[in-house]
Order: sequence, then C-alpha cells, then structure tokens
Amino acid sequence: MSKKTPSNQQWGGRFSEATDEFVQRFTASVNFDQRLYAHDIKGSIAHATMLAKVGVLTDTERDQIITGLTQIAGEIESGEFQWQIELEDVHMNIEARLTQLIGITGKKLHTGRSRNDQVATDIRLFLRDEIDAIDLELVRLQTGLLDLAEREAETIMPGFTHLQTAQPVTFGHHLLAWFEMLKRDRSRLLDCRKRLNQSPLGAAALAGTSYPIDRAYSAELLGFSQATENSLDSVSDRDFAIEFCAFASLLMTHLSRASEELVIWTSAQFDFIELPDRFCTGSSIMPQKKNPDVPELVRGKSGRVNGHLIALLTLMKSQPLAYNKDNQEDKEPLFDAVDTVKDCLRAFADMVPAITAKKASMLAAAKRGFATATDLADYLVRKGVAFRDAHEIVGRSVAYGIAQQKDLAELSLAELQQFSSHIEEDVFAILTLEGSVALRDHWGGTAPKQVRQAIARARASLGE
Repeated sequence: MSKKTPSNQQWGGRFSEATDEFVQRFTASVNFDQRLYAHDIKGSIAHATMLAKVGVLTDTERDQIITGLTQIAGEIESGEFQWQIELEDVHMNIEARLTQLIGITGKKLHTGRSRNDQVATDIRLFLRDEIDAIDLELVRLQTGLLDLAEREAETIMPGFTHLQTAQPVTFGHHLLAWFEMLKRDRSRLLDCRKRLNQSPLGAAALAGTSYPIDRAYSAELLGFSQATENSLDSVSDRDFAIEFCAFASLLMTHLSRASEELVIWTSAQFDFIELPDRFCTGSSIMPQKKNPDVPELVRGKSGRVNGHLIALLTLMKSQPLAYNKDNQEDKEPLFDAVDTVKDCLRAFADMVPAITAKKASMLAAAKRGFATATDLADYLVRKGVAFRDAHEIVGRSVAYGIAQQKDLAELSLAELQQFSSHIEEDVFAILTLEGSVALRDHWGGTAPKQVRQAIARARASLGE
C-alpha cells in the first residue's frame, strides 16, 4: 500500500488525511513546470506591485516580497534551489521558499489571485518570449534563403510535378517558394502572439476577486496589451497554446517538405546540391556514405509536433468551464513543440546558407526531360495553331526525340518541321533552357529578372 505524506501546507486545511504518496507524484507537475520559474516570479512581482498600488499591501511588504523573489530567482539560476515534489508545482515551491525567507508577508502574495490565473499568466509570458525567440530564428532562415536565392538566380534546374520533369525553373525561384511558405508561417506566428498577449492575472480561481485589484495595471506591468475580458475564460482558455502548435505543425510541414527535397537532391541519382560535412554523418559500415541526417531528422520531427497539436486539441475538447486538472497536461506538449521548432529552425538557418548548388548537374537534368515541350506548344499557338493541336504536335515531337535520344533543342529544323510547317528557325530561341526561363518574365515568374525583383520585395518585407 502506498505511503501517506503530510498535507500540502498551502492548501491542506480542508483535508483530514495526508495525500497518498503515489497520488502526490502522479499529480505533481514541478518536474516540468519549473522551467516557468522566471515567468512566475515576474508575474508575482507585478501582482505584488499592483496590490501595493491599491492598498492591499504596504510599500514595505511589496519591497520585502520583491527582494525575496529576486533572491529566489538567483537561487534557481545558480542551482541552489531545492525543488520539492510535495509542493506540487513551481508556484507553491516559490511561494513556500518566499515565506521561509520573509515570513508571514510571503503568505500575503497570493491575495487576490489563484494558481489558476497564475499558471495561465505564466504560460502566456513564457510563450510570448518563446515566440519572439522563434521569430528571430525564422527571420534568420528566411534571410539565408534569400541570400542563397540571390546567388542562384540564374541557375537552371528542372521543375517537377509528380516528381517528373515538367518545365525548367531557376534554383533561386525554387528557393523563393520555400520563402513564401515561411512567410505565411511567420504571419501566423505573429498573429498568435497578438491574441495571446492579454493578461489573465486577477481572474483568480474563476470568478474574479473581491479585492480592489487593478488588472489593467498588472497587464501594463507585464507588457500585455490588455487584461482578458472574462474571468471564466481567462483561467480555462488554452487556445493560444493550440494556435501555437497549429503554427508549429504547419511550419514543420514546410520544413519537412524542404527536407525531403534536400535529401533527394543530395542523392547520387540527383546530385543537385552539396551539404557541408558538419550537417551530415557517415555510416558505420559503408565508408563512402555521407548521410543528410539533419534534414532527415527535421523531416521526422514534423510528426512529433503534429502529435502535440492533436494532444492539445484532444485535451481541451471535453472540458467544462472553468479550470480542470486536465490542463496540467498542456505544458509538456507545448514545451516540446517550442523546443523542437527552435532546434529545427536553428539547424535550417545554419545549414541553408552553406548549401552549394551543383549547377552542371542541375542543368544536365533539366535537359533530360523535354522540359521545354510546353514552350514549343506555346510557340505553335502564337503561330496560329489551336492549343489542342499544338499539344498533339509536341507530343509526337517528344516521342520522336525519345526514339532518337535527343532533346527538343537538339533536333534539327528539318526534323521539327516533320510535325508542323509552322515551326521556323526562331523556334530555337525558346527551345533552349535559358530561353524558356527568360520567357517567364512576369510577377511571380521564374525569369532571373523576376527572381531578383522578388528577392528585393522579400527583403523589404523583412525590414532589411
């Protein structure tokens, strides 16, 4: 039978027997929520400052509390702080230590608040800081992409649909497609930050408090745009965590797609790019191997983050108002999603600028798949041939090229004229890969001129 341990002195007055030792371990969160300590202390300092402003605490009591909390922060950062599982969570551990340091004044800190609004405030403060850090890494990755795209604005490669050669594009244009994905991701991230930047502090357990608190002042002290409107929703809402994980899942999906292309491009069968050795590993048995482990691992971690999103959605789907113990399960998925996103962005932001394009391999690949077939069809349409007829003519031309083992640009004028008398000498200007990409000279097109203009607009959007 499990042992019984003394009741928690912060709330044990109602109870006639001690908490079961297993239940104590099962319900405790201090092993993972202690990472909120800085945000918990920040919120407590703001709360004490507000309580003094409205006359619930004296200025002396406020100063004692702030001094004590500052000392506790130092103890935690130096590793001296003794976390106690019987105190359940980060909030009670800090409050108990504060009372040890400054006596009964420490017990006054919890006036006008509950752990419910306290933890809701802590998580918002934590996630706001993490979003700011993630945004810096996201912008660093976007900047690296733009730098690489600018270097490769004229590098020709095959564009694919169904992983089959479709039309020639520039490598710079392809990289800008990744940039657009990340641009949408960043917009979602910043939108999430706007919505979470409201203060639940003062909502107390669920109904507010009878003390004359000033929630707007607390919100201002903590850098929130305003206080939340409804006390019930304030303590039970975890939309911001779900919204962040939704952002994270989409971002990781985009990084996974890019990772897949990097893995393919580094293979001997494609040989489009070279990744620096520092982002790869070798084989324990095959000495020739250079494995693209970083993009492979990022690709794999996308499933982990997707799982956290589903976990949080499932966590919240059946909860009645207001706070429930279920919400303790919000932290570990959120924390891991944050850490995973930051690590993956850092890996990509370090790796992308160091990618080396193998221009000759890309060009050779673009020549192998009749990538200018659509250009020939468009050429015939401009000569007055109906598109469906042009499509058939080009199809027969491609079949002939396959039989002759020649690309369209390698066929002679006489050979091409077998299929249509509308084909003239000027056709070769559009059958070359360079001519094909140059023709896509419009907003969003792959022409090098358009790629450079798009890069300039992208840099402006980042505030460079």
